[in-house]
Amino acid sequence: MKNFYRILAAVALAVLAVSCIDLTSPTKSSFDESVVFSNYSLAENSIFGVYTAFGEQNGHRGRYLCYYGLNTDIEAYTTTTYSGGKLDIAAYDCTPGNSQLSVSKNPFASMFTGIERVNLCIQGLQKYGNIETDADMRYLLGEALVLRAVLYADLMKAYGEVPARFKPITPETIYLNKSDKDVILKQLLLDLDEAITYLPWPNGNAATTSTGRISKAFAEGLYARLALVAAGSSWRPEEGKVGTGDIGSKRFSNDEALGKDVLYPKALDYLRDCIAHSGLKLIDFEQLWRDVNNMDMTAGKEIMFAYPFSDGRGRWNYTFAVASTNKTKWIGTADKRGGDAGPLATVYYMYEPGDVRRDISCVPWHWERGTDNVDREVLNGGKTWYFGKYRFDWMTRAPYTGGNDDGIKPVYMRYADVLLMAAEIAADQGYLPEAKGYLKQVRERAFPNDIAAADAYVDALSEADFFNDIVNERALEFVGEMLRKGDLIRWGILKEKLDEARANLQALGAKEGVYAGIPDYVYYSYEEDGCTIKVYGLDKGQSDPPAGWEPFTNSEGEQSKYYSASSLLEKANTLYKEGVNPEQHMWWPIATVDLTNALGYIKNDYGY
Repeated sequence: MKNFYRILAAVALAVLAVSCIDLTSPTKSSFDESVVFSNYSLAENSIFGVYTAFGEQNGHRGRYLCYYGLNTDIEAYTTTTYSGGKLDIAAYDCTPGNSQLSVSKNPFASMFTGIERVNLCIQGLQKYGNIETDADMRYLLGEALVLRAVLYADLMKAYGEVPARFKPITPETIYLNKSDKDVILKQLLLDLDEAITYLPWPNGNAATTSTGRISKAFAEGLYARLALVAAGSSWRPEEGKVGTGDIGSKRFSNDEALGKDVLYPKALDYLRDCIAHSGLKLIDFEQLWRDVNNMDMTAGKEIMFAYPFSDGRGRWNYTFAVASTNKTKWIGTADKRGGDAGPLATVYYMYEPGDVRRDISCVPWHWERGTDNVDREVLNGGKTWYFGKYRFDWMTRAPYTGGNDDGIKPVYMRYADVLLMAAEIAADQGYLPEAKGYLKQVRERAFPNDIAAADAYVDALSEADFFNDIVNERALEFVGEMLRKGDLIRWGILKEKLDEARANLQALGAKEGVYAGIPDYVYYSYEEDGCTIKVYGLDKGQSDPPAGWEPFTNSEGEQSKYYSASSLLEKANTLYKEGVNPEQHMWWPIATVDLTNALGYIKNDYGY
């Protein structure tokens, strides 16, 4: 009977969320599990009930997606002022009572809501879905298994060890302590193995015409991503001490089933299959991000899965877009929107000349309406850069009105990730020529005007250099996509790279090392439209500005050096808080509100 009401709730939520569906329900008395999961429309609507968990106000929508992934060696929260909330999360000084996370329906709670819903769907489809003969029901079961993997992957990215729930809640299982992450990862990998056999390629059925639904390509890519995580490093409690308050250490799993020799061959086979048969491809880099901002969810191009927020839900551009500081034609509010985070200034200098990704990934200006009532791009100070992948002015399909939700569908995985994961794993397994072939595809897209040079660069990489180049290439390709933190964790170099970024910021401020020769002064002008900015002086050799260009000035209107050594030092010092070990606190603590609701069955580890 309890399951009956849970299913009803899931279906009701789905119907509210997907108003275009015409759902003709049987009588309430017959509306039980056997009816729901033997009927495709009802079962599909139960799956939609799982998707609604991503839209919880304080879950993915307003907390997880806004805060997870910061800070890294390439991305950081914009403010450098601690206030007991957002920056504390980013700077590895989060506490259980953090004001942003210890709230109702927070990421921990909302993701477990989604997991309970999807567990009910999996159980019902396995019992009543006629999986052996009905391809449509097999698709729904595959979709449910992958959605559970997505929810658990996101939970573990944020919290590390969490409770393992793979069956619907019973009175005996209402309260569970955390489980070793190995237990969860092994189940998720088994689930994905099964799901892959049920799922079609993108555009293989009506559901997979959208990147908001699950395809075989995405399931194969997710298997590889989780295999890399499972075989990688992380901070974890000592063996047998999960959920006891153990401080833990940075180490690999002791489970032989999660070693590279076991997981990498299968992961590589799945990636090869995806590359050979999915029909996915890399597209023009700028067009890729114009499509994201234009809410294009057409499957079969580069994006494999995106969080399927409705056009009136989600806070991605609200949080991460190039900032608009007052009311402009792009937004309908005088309040600042966007710009809560951005790339570090040093990221701009990681790109080689001719890399088309640079000026899309790293933007040194914001939108502002001037006293002349003209909306134009205005140069920031050198400490503040924005992610140019996310732009209000590119939101042409559904213009942003300035509210708390913008409708952008954050990208979860795209084909470039498949290629770079395949390159990383193939090289590790001794297939260097194959690995170079995958890397070349990414580099050729980045250098469309000199493909021969892009290929020559890859050809020259030695076996010893290849891993370090993958570390660098993933930074350049995915800046602002919040994959970096997970990569640094699994590679075991989170603190090393944060410290390197700190040193680089200080070297940029002093114009030392690789930054020697960058001009002190920056100038700007505008295109003929009077709105689109041109910047001169960011690169070496740009010391003499063209005639008529305006200098960058300070708040008093005086020409000043673009990179302030003191402000970059301040930025460097807030990548992680002084006295904190970012590796010990790579995970968020489970919030006080969740500990209270668990009645003592859950304890924080890692020294929280």
